[in-house]
Amino acid sequence: MNNVIDKKIETKDPVDLSVGSFDPATMSVASPEQAGRSNHWEVRTQEQDYAFLPTHEDKSEIKEKNRYGQLIDCVDLSGLPKERSMFINENPEVGTNPNRNKQHGFFFTADNCIGCHACEAACSEKNENPAHLAFRSVGYVEGGSYPDYKRMNISMACNHCDDPVCLKGCPTKAYTKHAEYGAVLQDPETCFGCGYCTWVCPYNAPQLDPVKGQVSKCNMCVDRLEVGLKPACVSACVGNALDFGVIENTPENREQCKTSIPGFPDPEITHPNIRFQQTKTLPDEMNRTDSMPVKYHKDKEGYYKSVIDQKAGKAKHWNFGKLNSRENPLVLFTLFAQAAFGTFLIPFLTALFGVEAFTAFVKSEMFLPLTIVSLLMTAFALLMSVTHLGKPMRFYRGFNNLRYSPMAREGFGLAMFSAGCGLTALFSLPMNEWVNELSVDLFAVNLVELTNGLPLINLQVSAGIFALLAGTGGIYYMNKCYQIKARPFWHHIQTATSFLGNSLSLGALVSGVIVLATLIISDSSAELTNQALLVFTSVFTLGLLLEGIGLIKHNKDLNSSDNEGGAAHYIQCTTFGKTYVFRNTLLALNTLAAVGLLTANILGFNDINSLLVLWSVLALVNCATAVIGRALFYILVIPTTMPGAFFWKNKGFEQHARDIGLADNPATGVAPLAH
Repeated sequence: MNNVIDKKIETKDPVDLSVGSFDPATMSVASPEQAGRSNHWEVRTQEQDYAFLPTHEDKSEIKEKNRYGQLIDCVDLSGLPKERSMFINENPEVGTNPNRNKQHGFFFTADNCIGCHACEAACSEKNENPAHLAFRSVGYVEGGSYPDYKRMNISMACNHCDDPVCLKGCPTKAYTKHAEYGAVLQDPETCFGCGYCTWVCPYNAPQLDPVKGQVSKCNMCVDRLEVGLKPACVSACVGNALDFGVIENTPENREQCKTSIPGFPDPEITHPNIRFQQTKTLPDEMNRTDSMPVKYHKDKEGYYKSVIDQKAGKAKHWNFGKLNSRENPLVLFTLFAQAAFGTFLIPFLTALFGVEAFTAFVKSEMFLPLTIVSLLMTAFALLMSVTHLGKPMRFYRGFNNLRYSPMAREGFGLAMFSAGCGLTALFSLPMNEWVNELSVDLFAVNLVELTNGLPLINLQVSAGIFALLAGTGGIYYMNKCYQIKARPFWHHIQTATSFLGNSLSLGALVSGVIVLATLIISDSSAELTNQALLVFTSVFTLGLLLEGIGLIKHNKDLNSSDNEGGAAHYIQCTTFGKTYVFRNTLLALNTLAAVGLLTANILGFNDINSLLVLWSVLALVNCATAVIGRALFYILVIPTTMPGAFFWKNKGFEQHARDIGLADNPATGVAPLAH
């Protein structure tokens, strides 16, 4: 915010009433529009009258609720005491606007926008943004045919929503919904750069700066609001397209307050505080000029719905090289975390159910190494998630928002799973003959005698159950992290079946190697070995079936979908078509082979060596399909974001600029991929 000043601004020359200057120290004004403004904040001189907020002294002008049924008075909405002053530090000189605690919002008249980008420039100047960031941006859609070709510009920033998904999703609590003006504010210094808010926001409002490693966004220019001025973008608008005020109060010279226009995502996702006017007739089909394979078609009711734009044709390609992305750490994070959970889950839970082969394994010396392997795999997964952060050393802030954020709960669940594995290993130490012998030889300490009288088995089982519960919570909230309405490609049951399927199939691979090797080396009976192999093959097959069923439903649903999820699936079937078919073919063959192997095991085929070789091949092939599938998962997702321009806010142009070296020029406005 602007610095507080206490010095009078002197004006020697006669004041032009059409322009006006304002003295924040004495409350003297040169224009009636500036009367009653706060004297606490510095005010820019030479502001035009249209730059000042309407005061709405007539309270009857302001509605009680907005069109979504939410109270417009933010104090009433928050449940704060009515008698509580909302002035900063109880200072009545701050915030003299009588509607200071009402929800404010932007009003955009698309008919007036000429695409001059003055709003972008004013916003970036005020916030000192680098070239690759813009809190407000202007995109456009166009359609028709010559000579009746039409274009509609859309100026968009943060919409300070009634239901801010960024606030609920942020694990660090960097976001706050303020009672003053209903502004959703974000603190870049609290942010640790995970970028989750950029995933969940349908409007591309939060901006992740890969150079600084943190997110920032539009703050509604609350410092200007405190002195009665509209946001900088509104004041700079040349065509009177942007306006600002108490939400639902239609500004002067406006006749509409719609909640959507072509190219705007479904307002039901967040209930945004922006209203539109668009009265000029547009073609039935409007196209985006960026590389997004989405266009908008007018339905029978006159609303524009997104449909797939097959810009890239239908040819299938491999594009293995494009599977590499900045999300690679998350590919490793999710796969290793899921595999670690399955590695511990399968033998421990099966032993709890009294399956003889696994009961014997848990009592053996090799249960401790298996637990440590699960712990190390989880630690590596968490390390990968930390390296993905813009500011890795602030990882501890990821637990700040356990009340709302699925990402915070995911991290907490996996951290507790690690703690549970650690405790299980700790209580297993005295019961492990190898460790006890080593302790006696190196430290002359007999762990059995040292822990005599402790219920180690009960403690081991309790710690293991705690680990299972925590791991279940971690994997559940890992799935919830990706059930995002703004990303329909992820917002599907296939995400859950993939995560659970990989937990079972990859977990069966890792734990199977340890358990089966232990049983074979310890000369256990063929019956116990076959029993363990049957369990692992069953779990492995179940994991593949779950993933396959999810993919079939995903393909069916997205093939009939016209939203951004269907557009992502179109890219999956074209740009990565051959890779997608290759992965699915491998998965299908692997599943059929696993079912055959399971059938042979059930029918009593007892050649353990042949079974182990076949099972190992299937498990390794599954590793390849899991990595390819997870890389596609991150690469393909298309958010319900706002239209860009041919150059600006165009992912296709950004990639082209990087390919030819144009991105090396900072003025191009293409951010580096990492800081």
